[in-house]
Amino acid sequence: MPAIAIRAFTATSALGRGNAAHAAALRTRRGGLRRNDFGPTPLPTWIGRVDGVEDAPLPSALSRWECRNNRLAWIALQHDGVQTALEAVVARHGVDRVALVVGTSTSSIGASEEAYSRAQEDETGTRRFPDDLARPIVHTPHSLGDFLQHATGLRGPCITVATACSSSAKVFAQAARMIEAGLVDAALVGGVDTLCGSVLFGFNALGLVSSAPCRPFDAARDGLSLGEAGGFAVLERAGPADTGLQLRGYGESSDAHHMSAPHPEGLGATLAMRAALDRAAIAPDAVGYLNLHGTSTPANDSVEARAVDALFPASLHASSTKGWTGHTLGAAGIVESVIALLALETGVLPGILESSVRDPACGPQIRFDNAEADIGFAMNNSFGFGGNNCSLVFGKVAA
Repeated sequence: MPAIAIRAFTATSALGRGNAAHAAALRTRRGGLRRNDFGPTPLPTWIGRVDGVEDAPLPSALSRWECRNNRLAWIALQHDGVQTALEAVVARHGVDRVALVVGTSTSSIGASEEAYSRAQEDETGTRRFPDDLARPIVHTPHSLGDFLQHATGLRGPCITVATACSSSAKVFAQAARMIEAGLVDAALVGGVDTLCGSVLFGFNALGLVSSAPCRPFDAARDGLSLGEAGGFAVLERAGPADTGLQLRGYGESSDAHHMSAPHPEGLGATLAMRAALDRAAIAPDAVGYLNLHGTSTPANDSVEARAVDALFPASLHASSTKGWTGHTLGAAGIVESVIALLALETGVLPGILESSVRDPACGPQIRFDNAEADIGFAMNNSFGFGGNNCSLVFGKVAA
């Protein structure tokens, strides 16, 4: 596929706001998980919570979209020159030629939960949302996309991708296809998901939430730690003289094996990884770092480890960073893509937090300790419920 230049990128998570905070936390192995303090009756677990969201209302001009999820989107948008890069591509191509493609799994369902909990009967006996939450747009899956379109002023195609935990990885693939097809010349991509009762208690009902900090790929792992995050990247068709970071390939698959469990042989994961490598026109041994989906659930990690071992040489450094951020669901794709991009930029290849005893399913690619290396290609895996899988290849072009 034609190379896609990454003009700017950023993430906000439990590790802090912006790339510098994430790079520092990864280098020093400082995690962001803490005991759950979210909601009126906190579930006994650990979470990756972003501080300060409650104290950061949207600007008054954007109050129609007021909710926790859109607040976090607005916070994330302010860092690492994303808005400056966006202004530059708009100046080059026009506001109608820049797409907006964002991923989320629950959108602003937290606002809907609050609206139902505060609903009251009117004079006819009908239960209605309170006036401050009687805003239909925040109760739809497209709340995030609609908010960002108005917040940025973009007038190109505006798309919300909701494919569970692969959502904000698939935004890169969708934007790349639109650029390659000539529909647009650039895109703002990203994803946001915030903590809410439906997420915490829903995953707990599936038996997937650990009462301790998650331990990806550990033999004794017993579930995930949930988190929240937001992040963005500005993409543009690369020119022949472009240097720096680029999206070089993507692979997607939908194996539809089970509603919430991965294919036992990793079929969908393997198809996505192979397709990403093929589009990037590189061999598996060219990849220096792979950010794994690595949710810390018994089923996911063993299946992903076997798929990686069958495809990649022992020299690969592969890890899950969910011990740092928690599993940020629809935002996992963008946050972990940012971590892969930081590995290309800084040479720090993160290991895995909290884990100490390797699952026997792990091949030599799964690394618990950090390493440092100058690498040319990094990958990110994001696998979602229902077998919605996406792998991305990022590259670095020297000046």
